[in-house]
Amino acid sequence: MKISYSWLKNYLDESVDPQLITDVLTDCGLEVDSVEKIQTIKGGLEGLVVGEVLSKEKHPEADRLNLTTVDVGNGEPLNIVCGAKNVEEGQKVIVAIVGTKLYSKEGDELVIKKSKIRGQLSEGMICAEDEIGIGESHDGILVLDPSVKVGTLAKTYFNVEDDFVYEIGLTPNRSDATGHIGVARDLVTVLKLAQNINLIKPSVDDFKIDSTDLIIDVEVEDADLCPRYSGVTINNIKVGESPEWLKNRLKSIGLKPINNVVDVTNFVLHETGHPLHAFDAKKIIGNKIIVKRAQDKTKFTTLDEVVRELSNDDLMIGNTEKEMCIAGVFGGLASGVSATTTSIFIESAYFNPVTVRKSAKRHGLNTDASFRFERGADPNITIYALKRTANLIKEVTGGKISSEIIDVYPQPIKNVEVNFLYENCNRLVGQVIDRKTIKNILISLEIEILEESKEGLKLSVPPFKADVQREVDVIEEILRIYGYNNIELPKVLQSSISYRIKPEKEKITNIISDLLVANGFNEMLSNSLTKADYYQETAAELVRIKNPLSRDLEVMRQSMIFNGLETIVYNQNRKNSDLKLFEFGKTYFKKGNGFKEDSFLSLLVTGRNTPENWNTNTDDVNFYYLKGVINSILEKLGLDKLNVKTQESDLQQLVYGLTYSINNTNLVQMGKINKQTQKQFDIDKEVFYAEINFNQLMKLVKLNKVVFHEVSKFPSVRRDLALLLNKEVSYDKIKELATKQDSKLLKAVNLFDVYEGEKLGEGKKSYGVSFQFQDENKTLTDIQIDKTMERIIKILEHELKAQLR
Repeated sequence: MKISYSWLKNYLDESVDPQLITDVLTDCGLEVDSVEKIQTIKGGLEGLVVGEVLSKEKHPEADRLNLTTVDVGNGEPLNIVCGAKNVEEGQKVIVAIVGTKLYSKEGDELVIKKSKIRGQLSEGMICAEDEIGIGESHDGILVLDPSVKVGTLAKTYFNVEDDFVYEIGLTPNRSDATGHIGVARDLVTVLKLAQNINLIKPSVDDFKIDSTDLIIDVEVEDADLCPRYSGVTINNIKVGESPEWLKNRLKSIGLKPINNVVDVTNFVLHETGHPLHAFDAKKIIGNKIIVKRAQDKTKFTTLDEVVRELSNDDLMIGNTEKEMCIAGVFGGLASGVSATTTSIFIESAYFNPVTVRKSAKRHGLNTDASFRFERGADPNITIYALKRTANLIKEVTGGKISSEIIDVYPQPIKNVEVNFLYENCNRLVGQVIDRKTIKNILISLEIEILEESKEGLKLSVPPFKADVQREVDVIEEILRIYGYNNIELPKVLQSSISYRIKPEKEKITNIISDLLVANGFNEMLSNSLTKADYYQETAAELVRIKNPLSRDLEVMRQSMIFNGLETIVYNQNRKNSDLKLFEFGKTYFKKGNGFKEDSFLSLLVTGRNTPENWNTNTDDVNFYYLKGVINSILEKLGLDKLNVKTQESDLQQLVYGLTYSINNTNLVQMGKINKQTQKQFDIDKEVFYAEINFNQLMKLVKLNKVVFHEVSKFPSVRRDLALLLNKEVSYDKIKELATKQDSKLLKAVNLFDVYEGEKLGEGKKSYGVSFQFQDENKTLTDIQIDKTMERIIKILEHELKAQLR
């Protein structure tokens, strides 16, 4: 949720430093995730000044250009070449001096430079309104009032303000702080403990009914889903562009102005935290609003022009013939305010939070209105918000209020009465808080004190404090305002030391993590919820979420690969393209009537192998680098000595790769991501991926026992063979056959050279293979080694048709 500093100041009677606001809000439970400095016009009109055109004459080399001299108040007139038809001597204009940065609608930057245009010097630019971002017109230069002083800064003339926008991570229980006034209430309550500051709420005392020419009746069929419904009509309005102050308020929090009516409803929503909706009164058939459940499978077109199928659990706002709005969620296309609207009905209601949330999730909508209603809006603010909206719409549209306020509220929601004891507060807080301070906090939070005694207070909590229902909730409110940081730590802390034996899985996880981090990898953590679009071919086995937050989080992942690619895109978009990532996570499948859950370790590498530096090479990572990392993991865990078999990977996202299997169980899949998959994520650089089945890895680790052997006192002997082979023969097959000939003396087999060329013949390749022999008890003789080598050569010739080169 975004909160504007310049907007927030309107509800405080004292100035407060922006940084102090950040600290106070975070400490009292409205955590500020970020603060951004913004300007109502990009660039803040820096470098733009008011100038006076002193002279004008035709350019000698161009009929459409003029040579002007312009006084900008610095003593020396500027020579400026201008192409505007309306430039004349004596005009006051906006001038961009040399070095000024101008921005287009698309955000492109133009730096004004001293230059020659058709041979004539130009030392700046006389600007049109669209060129400086204050309007849309490009018919000519912007001509100012003659009384404006030369040299006046444009940002002063146009009253351009810097603002700070706070991004607040609002928790679901804080329905009382969904608008600027609610945030200001908390801010004032905290600051009031140390200074004299008060909350200012806009008055609606000047609300006046001008006539009763347009009456709209209201009927609520389901009071449980709509406990309160208020409304009023306004006619003779003129729909158009909003005034600058209103547009700037909405722009500051990232909202796009639409028209003066809709902008006011959005303004009041973000001011009070209470959603409102405006209907075109002429489209309310029968001059009657009916609040009722929808008929099942009814088609309804919302404001985004999407046709949606309604459920009988959806609460709808309709007229005597058809639906007009999904209550508390989204308006309908047919009943919205348009440029031709001349009369409106303003809705200010309170809807059941559960109903709103279910409808919003059912239709995949997350609107400003549903965000607030589903948290629990204030049922007692509907009239205030309605009057505030009506007054502002009268102001910006010239309309007249044309009906009494309609207020259907059959069973008013009462305040919650809570008995509060000082003793319980002191016990839970761990410290005695002054009673006067407690009462001041409660009063500032608009919690009414009904009765007071030596032991405590009888309180009346208003409905907008939806999460304050018990004494402990009141104590929590007091504590967050008083400040957790103000609670003293005891001088003595009593604790006990517990010894925890790490589970085997945690030990192995830490061993692998340490190894990878030491090799330049970073651990990533991603969400197990993801898009269903990634798994179209295995859709039947997807584990789906019943009430997903969005379409991007509607299923449980079946693979770790897509989360990794999303992370790569996120980093590459921020100019971090050299990545080595790993993640421990789970995948999920639906199997018959049950579910299958597997644990995996995933690795992704892309970009340079080493950081860019003058004394390092710029080689990119490749398949063999990733294979080396996988082999290092297996070696670290002692699994490299097991009978590891390799074959081509069958992962469909890989263009090529390998599968490691041990005891006929797939353990590792790795390879290069194919172009089709990379294109889905707009990734250009090669990406290599590997995944280790962690469940299988743990089984193998438990079966494998690491045994200590002394370093042999006797030397090892190496023999090399240059083999001419058919191209389809793999190195693994050579290693397997050689090991069978003498598993006791043959300690290692290594492929150290591969050569392919025309001289070898078609379909042939040459391998250079080394064999290392060692006896733990004695020195080997040439006779022993030669016998073994003869057997190896013989079996390779027989089984693989190998030839010695």
